[in-house]
Amino acid sequence: MNSSGHLGTALVTGASSGIGAAYADRLAGRGYNLLLVARDLARLERLAKRLAKNYRIQVEVLSADLSLTAGIERVAQRLRADKQITLLVNNAGMSLTGSLAESDRYSVAELLQLNVLALTLLSSAAAVNFGMAGRGGIINLGSVEALLPERFNAVYAASKAYVLSLTQSLQAEIGERGVQIQAVLAGTKGSGVRPCSLPHAAEPLMMDTGELVDAALHGFDQGELVTIASLPDNTDWQRLLQARLPLAPPLSPQRPAARCS
Repeated sequence: MNSSGHLGTALVTGASSGIGAAYADRLAGRGYNLLLVARDLARLERLAKRLAKNYRIQVEVLSADLSLTAGIERVAQRLRADKQITLLVNNAGMSLTGSLAESDRYSVAELLQLNVLALTLLSSAAAVNFGMAGRGGIINLGSVEALLPERFNAVYAASKAYVLSLTQSLQAEIGERGVQIQAVLAGTKGSGVRPCSLPHAAEPLMMDTGELVDAALHGFDQGELVTIASLPDNTDWQRLLQARLPLAPPLSPQRPAARCS
């Protein structure tokens, strides 16, 4: 066992490849034990074997299809019950090519189930566990497309805007209980969108998967609520946040207290 096992267990969804596998590798290197979740059991087992050998940590695999209700509940139940889990990385997701009008309804429904419902219910389960313990972290993988909806597939961009909004709201709800929350707005390569489907203007947003995870974890270490890995200057994001604050009073005016009869 790694001497840093006191960090607990990190549960990573979509862990069999790409960003999920990179998170698994980096977190193992930090001393986390791992619970890896994906549909491809054979690939998960190969990854688990390699990570356990390289980092001398405990690695468990859990095969679950998070596009199905039964798969979501299986993982959520584990999150609610396992007190060793201290970090949730909500990475599993999918994208669509073409416009909403060109997409079949079954693919749209599957995307919403995976990108929105699964992430929400797993975040909820982790929030209960971590909030009661007064510790833990939730990392939700979003996309820069949440900020540029006009340039990309409508339903995918909307799902990632939801991820950003949920993460910000979750921070307001449980951040003071000792739970750290982070939304990672990945560049288009990290978000699972096929490069061939991207407009030329999106090329600067492309970045290596390993670089993305390293930047995201650096942001997590710094306590960032939102990390935009492909943004050279974070002050641009801070200016955007400050620009929306004047809207708060007219959007949510104080109402007089209700009178009791």
